[in-house]
Amino acid sequence: MAVSMSDVARHAGVSQRTVSNVVNNYVHVSPATRARVQASLDALGYRPNTAARRLRTGRTGTVTLAVPTFRERYFADLAEAVVSAARERSTTVLVETTGGRHETELELLRGGGEILTDGLIMSAVSLGRTDRRSTHPVVLIGDREPGSAIDHVGIKNREAAQAAVSHLLDTGRRRIVLLGAGHGPRRSYQLRRQGYQAALKKYGIAPLVVECDWTTAAAAEAVTALLTEKAVPDGIFAMNDSAALGALRALGRAGIDVPGQVSVVGFDDIVEAGLSTPSLSTVAPLLDDIASMALDLLAEQLDEDHVPQHRMAGYELRVRESTSR
Repeated sequence: MAVSMSDVARHAGVSQRTVSNVVNNYVHVSPATRARVQASLDALGYRPNTAARRLRTGRTGTVTLAVPTFRERYFADLAEAVVSAARERSTTVLVETTGGRHETELELLRGGGEILTDGLIMSAVSLGRTDRRSTHPVVLIGDREPGSAIDHVGIKNREAAQAAVSHLLDTGRRRIVLLGAGHGPRRSYQLRRQGYQAALKKYGIAPLVVECDWTTAAAAEAVTALLTEKAVPDGIFAMNDSAALGALRALGRAGIDVPGQVSVVGFDDIVEAGLSTPSLSTVAPLLDDIASMALDLLAEQLDEDHVPQHRMAGYELRVRESTSR
């Protein structure tokens, strides 16, 4: 026989309403009571009746995650983090790709599309602060222009970029190239460039920028051209890991020792960053935190009156062989 909430309530010595609050992850339960109820849930092997819950609440138990592409590994890693965090909440994730097209992102923002879900989490690259959502719950991931009235989870791009370049400076590098100038998501590029410039300013060092797409092939070509001009830097801060891996490829082909002659730092900590030769030092956005914050904001929009919020997830600088022996 299936274990009911009333069974759990009797076992834990609390009301059925309290059990319901714990099962539905409502915040207004004390830590001690939550722990006692959870112990009873585990001991009795309670499993929620998701079908009944969905009928009662009018919800589907699914959310949509929209990303620009899976050709960039970062978005695959982000999707994995969102799916994992949603599974802990008994929620299913449906995934869409937008190609970064403004009309596609705007349609999703306004509730378009034929897929019915409880809300949308979107990594948008083309939306502006004047683009408005419909009444359905939406959380945007990534960098947003100031003044946006939509729930948003971002990372401290400026601070993280400054930390990466400061690490290069701390290892004695002084001719540090910014690789990927003028490309990528506009707001992310602006903030990362600001962090790069802020780190150099402390030492009175002039910026050295190289334009290229944030792809491995484009970055390799750009660095090869740079070396042909005999303008060899001693450090490279790449706008993302794909570009950084391109830099490593070009430096390796030219017989330049990394990190002996040139140190390289990327951004995103994709899986390949730890597998390259040499392994890549990089900024790692805390994707699990981003996913949890986004799902929490969706839940708040569903369950109560809600004022749009902007939350910032953390990051870690992961030092590997490309900057340290």
